[in-house]
Amino acid sequence: MWLRLPFGNELRAELGTPRRSRRLGSSPRSRVWRVVLPEATVVVKQIVDGPDAGERYTREVTALRLAARGETPVVPAVLATDPGDRVLVLEHLDHRRPASDWIVDYAGALARLHAAARPEDVGVLPKWQGPNQADIDSFLRLAVALEVPVAPGVFSELHDLVNRLDQTCGHALLHGDPCPGNDLHTATGVRFIDFEQASLGSGLMELAYLRIGFPTCWCVTSSSEPLLERAESAYRDAWRTATGSEALGDLTDACAGWLLRGDGLVERARRESTDHLARIPHRDWTWGTATARQRLVHRLGVVGEMTADHTSLSGVSSLSTAMRQRMLARWPGLQPVPTKRP
Repeated sequence: MWLRLPFGNELRAELGTPRRSRRLGSSPRSRVWRVVLPEATVVVKQIVDGPDAGERYTREVTALRLAARGETPVVPAVLATDPGDRVLVLEHLDHRRPASDWIVDYAGALARLHAAARPEDVGVLPKWQGPNQADIDSFLRLAVALEVPVAPGVFSELHDLVNRLDQTCGHALLHGDPCPGNDLHTATGVRFIDFEQASLGSGLMELAYLRIGFPTCWCVTSSSEPLLERAESAYRDAWRTATGSEALGDLTDACAGWLLRGDGLVERARRESTDHLARIPHRDWTWGTATARQRLVHRLGVVGEMTADHTSLSGVSSLSTAMRQRMLARWPGLQPVPTKRP
């Protein structure tokens, strides 16, 4: 279906009249074009109608402007905006196929993005929201459905975990959906796009994506331990260079928090609609590069290993390991999640 390029008179007066345009692929929540102007090629993005369209547009514009303050570019430059039509005109960047160790450069750029926000920015974007009591209840009901015994202390461990995540200090600029595909690997470094879910919080909640398997993303990947260690070191080094301080938070807590989120098994349009963990014993479904059961088995394995020596999550470690083993025994055909991005 043909759609008119949303490039009104004010944008034309500021940037010139488009010579030609080409529609690009995007999520159902936006429309994106590559546009040739008299002086440059740009990207035009329009946030489409919906009950939260205005909020998503504001988040994206705010996040891009915060991120632009860093010394090293980590986002495309915002060239112009048209709030009336929820349009952004962005610098066009050429994406190159990432190297096999792409998560190292990605992690360093992610740290620089996170470090762009300052304490005085608190309130300009929503606070990151972690798992809650409903997520705990859903996870424990899944254990029962899988016929895995839940030790008496596990509920308290998970309750304390949720409280720790809620109270974790941090004003990092969080992307909200830092997936493969929302990172452009350019000749001058990694740049991030699509900030409709941006928030402020602890940067380790997004560093955790590398281990836990990109929980909000269609594209799941897992990496070897040496590569993960390189990437996490790159993140901490870049954060320290940008801020002069150490990154706050506990990476183990962050990964355990993502394990509880059943909404991390479905695409965004289906989140906050049903108990997706409750569906696991009865059916599997594919989203992107992995099925829901594949995603969950991977996360259970990660958390089981990470919490093994974590005194405040020892019961969660045993439970996660047992749930993973039960799932693999019940569904022996489950394959590991991919090790390479598409």
